Amino acid sequence: MAKSTKKDRGTDDPVIENRKSRHDYAISETLECGMKLFGSEVKSIRNGQASLGEGWVRVDDDPLTLTLMQVHVAEFPPAGARQHIAVRPRRLLAKKREIAKLAQAAASKKGTIVPLKIYFVRGVAKVLVGVGVSKNAVDKRQDLAKKAHQRDIDRATSRRR
Repeated sequence: MAKSTKKDRGTDDPVIENRKSRHDYAISETLECGMKLFGSEVKSIRNGQASLGEGWVRVDDDPLTLTLMQVHVAEFPPAGARQHIAVRPRRLLAKKREIAKLAQAAASKKGTIVPLKIYFVRGVAKVLVGVGVSKNAVDKRQDLAKKAHQRDIDRATSRRR
């Protein structure tokens, strides 16, 4: 059997992260979902031209689906007339059992479902969503202090070597 000549694009594809969500929310449960996208959207995401900062996920009851809201995917100029709308609702693909579990976790903790990361797995765009419970100012300050303390420890141990 001959080896596949197709190049594996998984190594150089960008990862688009929502770092603000980790700062604003305490993330408890996560779920990896596929996304229903147009071709120009996929190419734009491959170029790293997407923003998750204002995004959130809505759960629809009938039928049970997840919808990604307020995520900006920049237009892809070579697409011409077949251009996509930059900010539009995008359907997320997951099993109903997983959607129900995520929705129940969000309802029980009075949390929000937020997108955390967009990345590619074997050429397919995936989004990692999580249930986030809002942090207050004290929690945010404690997290920043822990990070600074860990950074100081890492610096000190790296100088020893």
